[in-house]
Amino acid sequence: MTEQLLRGPLHDLHASLDATFAPFGGWEMPIQYKTGVVAEHTAVRENVGIFDVSHLGKVRVTGPGAADFVNRCLTNDLNRIAPGKAQYTLCCTETGGTVDDIIVYLVGPQDVFLVPNAANTAEVARRLIEAAPEGISVTDEHRQHAVLAVQGPRSAELLDGLGLPTELEYMAYRDAEWRGLKVRVCRTGYTGEHGYELIPAWGDAPVVWEALREAGGVPCGLGARDTLRTEMGYPLHGHELSLEISPVQAGSTWAVGWKKDEFWGREALIAERKEPARRLRCLRALDRGVPRPEMPVLDADGKQIGVTTSGTFSPTLKTGIALALIDTSAGIDVGAEVTLDVRGRKLRCEVVKAPFVQTNVKN
Repeated sequence: MTEQLLRGPLHDLHASLDATFAPFGGWEMPIQYKTGVVAEHTAVRENVGIFDVSHLGKVRVTGPGAADFVNRCLTNDLNRIAPGKAQYTLCCTETGGTVDDIIVYLVGPQDVFLVPNAANTAEVARRLIEAAPEGISVTDEHRQHAVLAVQGPRSAELLDGLGLPTELEYMAYRDAEWRGLKVRVCRTGYTGEHGYELIPAWGDAPVVWEALREAGGVPCGLGARDTLRTEMGYPLHGHELSLEISPVQAGSTWAVGWKKDEFWGREALIAERKEPARRLRCLRALDRGVPRPEMPVLDADGKQIGVTTSGTFSPTLKTGIALALIDTSAGIDVGAEVTLDVRGRKLRCEVVKAPFVQTNVKN
């Protein structure tokens, strides 16, 4: 199985750090290092951690009217941002299901750079190619670029020390020359902390990674990435978003340009927005126990009213937390108590407002 998995440009460096690997989105990815998930999680919350997320997809759309074309396809409104900015958006089906959630870099009216999730890159590219008018080119550049995330309260300090730009507004990016290499630096992240994502060429990634590590960045795997994003209530495709879970259900309506005349799934999402059948909720355990995905959510009468989509132990709160899709007909709101069925054992949880811990992304 491992031999069939794809590997990123830093695989040998991760192996030299005794990383534990596991399959993720068709790639062999570092899940944790010798320090463990909790230590890596804490490094990001209190210091600075570095992640190799080069498995993420990269798709370029170019040609006259490229930005307008992308804007007619994806949910968010590209007209809200200017060149030099990035935007979170979604690719939906005509029935409102979520093909993927994507970060879009607006380079200019004729050049848009997309970063989808690894497993969905080919499908996003296929849909764009199929819809593209004459003159618009859609190119899969998955292995032309790496993506390294630098996250935590000391992230700016670390990058400043290396001579990389840090004075950026949230979701703004700058293309920099660094030690003779081209690196795109963007003020984005998936951890809830002040952070950056660096996009160097695929072959240049080892040089950048080693510089980050030698400057004090703590290598972090996907295990810590998951606990960090769950504490923020951020969705993960395949859990809180899928072909069966729309942006409306997932609470991602802020990433939909409702006033736009056109985007894939517009009519279905507008209709669902009026009366969604279920909504994503944040659950904090009141008893000892760790929620996991696919656990039934029960009301006071023991009736199933939903299911968890993600669940973990929160290293920050020292308790179990979960995200769950709950039927709107159940009337469950913030402050309510529900019960999870943990393999036959009951785990009481309180419905809380997202995020579970304070966000510092814009600080």
